[in-house]
Amino acid sequence: MGRVRQQQQSSGGGASTRNQNKTSVAAATQLFWTAYKKDTPKSLKLIDVYLLYILLSGIAQFIYMIVVGTFPYNAFLAGFISTVGSFVLAVNLRIQTNPKNADKFKTITPERAFADFVIASLLLHFFSVHYLG
Repeated sequence: MGRVRQQQQSSGGGASTRNQNKTSVAAATQLFWTAYKKDTPKSLKLIDVYLLYILLSGIAQFIYMIVVGTFPYNAFLAGFISTVGSFVLAVNLRIQTNPKNADKFKTITPERAFADFVIASLLLHFFSVHYLG
């Protein structure tokens, strides 16, 4: 705490510190995006797009439930649980197919990981549809 106050006092106040934080956040974001585009394989980028889609779908379902209400509560629960489950399964697929994690998953090939993902997704959605009633 003392260092932060000293830095703010020595830098002339909080405005310049905020500007430095904004530029450092922007620089870190730019560095992350450049490294992501350069170092991430296309298959992982495709999984990341799917994860973003699932995340936005879950947020939309939650906002809809807040705005409209929870009258068909089974429908909301089935949809939201399906979304969360799909996200978890896709994250596991991303972890297992990442070449940097190959030493941790020696016995699981990317094809096997994808097959596991498909079977688990089918089971998840089967139970979600049957939960609707």
